[in-house]
Amino acid sequence: MSETNAPSGPGDAPHVSDFNLPVVEEFRANGGRVGGMFEGGDLLLLTTVGARSGREHTTPLGWVRAEGRLLVVASAGGSDRHPDWYRNVLARPMVRVELGSEVFDAVAVPTEGDERDRLFAACVEAAPGYGDYQAGTERILPVVALDRVHEDEGAKEAENLAEKLVEIHRWLRGQLDRVRQEADAYLAERDARAAREGTVPQPGLTLQIRQHCLAFCESLHFHHTGEESMFPVLAEQNPHLADTLRRLSEEHVVVDRIRRELEALLGELATADPDAFRAELDRMTRELEEHLDHEEATLLPTLEAIPFPPVTPHHPQPTA
Repeated sequence: MSETNAPSGPGDAPHVSDFNLPVVEEFRANGGRVGGMFEGGDLLLLTTVGARSGREHTTPLGWVRAEGRLLVVASAGGSDRHPDWYRNVLARPMVRVELGSEVFDAVAVPTEGDERDRLFAACVEAAPGYGDYQAGTERILPVVALDRVHEDEGAKEAENLAEKLVEIHRWLRGQLDRVRQEADAYLAERDARAAREGTVPQPGLTLQIRQHCLAFCESLHFHHTGEESMFPVLAEQNPHLADTLRRLSEEHVVVDRIRRELEALLGELATADPDAFRAELDRMTRELEEHLDHEEATLLPTLEAIPFPPVTPHHPQPTA
């Protein structure tokens, strides 16, 4: 996936089932158009990361656009069991979407309550087969919105590692700010409802908050893991940065501990403590902002000299 998201591993191609492989190959060869049983249908390719395996999986899915959102339904053909890709996005919300000839990253957010019912009705109107699938199972078919990860409009491509670092930091700051805004809105609505009803505010968080927070945590962890693999090389090439890189690694440990605590608070949505979650978000914001500011102030001058993407050294082959 993108630089802010974890791939399967070096050189690993996403897994595609034998049944889906011809569809995926035809989709990519024809700019998203396929024939056979899917001919004329709206199809996309969704690449998720396995909840337990950590391996990428690519699945062709029908899609519907409603209320300005790109939607997929976890129908599994009307099975009583959620499809694997849905369980994957609950654990790892960052996904890659191929739509026509376009490829982009997104956060997968299952919709809830009245919104889910309204969007499912729109999906049934566009593709009546979903109604038949729902009629055949007691399982409530999830409707998942694929919230696109927007790049900065007009931003130029990074030409060196310093510019790439700033780009990633800007994305992380934006994701964290979005989670904080969603949490603030949810807490305000929760407290206002409790005041109207004369009740004590109830525990719990929404799937939307959970998914966007997990996407932030997933991306932050991957980014810092990548930096930790880069720091020894930087220290060897720039001995004057050794103390700075050591401090940044120590800060990574602190930020990672807060990340794990945030994830633990999201473990059970129905009983999650929103106030504790908001306090942890504030702590993450303080620690992360200080860390990112320090990292940019100390590393950017050195990273400006390193091209991005990195130039692969050319080693001439000996002649006979």
